[in-house]
Amino acid sequence: MMELFGIRTPIIRQGDNLVEILSSAITQHGLALKHRDILVLAETAVATAQGRIRRLSDVTVSSHAKRLSKKYQLEPELAQLVIDESEEILGGVPHVLLTITSGILCANAGIDRSNAPPGYVVLLPEHPAKEAWRIKDHLESLANQELGIIIADSRTQPLRLGTVGLAVAVAGFEPVKDLRGQPDLYGRLLRITRSAVADNLASAAQVLLGEANEQTPAVLIRGAPVHFTRERISPSALTIPRHECLYFAIFEEWHHKHQPEQRTEPE
Repeated sequence: MMELFGIRTPIIRQGDNLVEILSSAITQHGLALKHRDILVLAETAVATAQGRIRRLSDVTVSSHAKRLSKKYQLEPELAQLVIDESEEILGGVPHVLLTITSGILCANAGIDRSNAPPGYVVLLPEHPAKEAWRIKDHLESLANQELGIIIADSRTQPLRLGTVGLAVAVAGFEPVKDLRGQPDLYGRLLRITRSAVADNLASAAQVLLGEANEQTPAVLIRGAPVHFTRERISPSALTIPRHECLYFAIFEEWHHKHQPEQRTEPE
């Protein structure tokens, strides 16, 4: 049976030792890390401890950011940080830009104003996969147990109201279960199904992590049906190429069809 435990901590601040805070908080909850527990960490807590916070008044705004700010009703400084942090800006709606950041489709390059000090924003963690392994190694040394780590964020789904959890980085277990070639209830072989194990666990944890002032940046998951591994998980193991992605392939097809025709001057 899988169990989840929300872990409340003091407010995480820049430069804090996140491993020590987590270890102490778990003890204060009357818990102890056990063999193959998984700890889900909110990306804002990880990023804040890394110092990945920015004061908006310190941001130098470009003309590009000013144009985006006017078009999408964003603060110019926030628009500039989105430009700086994203690999590609696909468009947007009022107050939100849709971007690709670290290979992930996300709003405003994953930049978060919630749970940031007034006048500041929190960027996505730096090198999240590497940081997940660093936290895992340190916690394993303290607990003398094999563990799994998820650094999680919240994301919206197309045409769905609200947010779900998404695994930004994973350490210690395989994040995706490949079901292709296995039979369904009626013996038909599955052709495309792969279960996003890490994302599903991040979504389960999201119920306890919350988005407001819960002050619960970690969730302990016990008894998760996952395959643990000592192999380093490549960030690419969590993503799919654009041409294989249902949403993105259709989005690009639609965009191509609706591009204005290129006009050429007669010779």
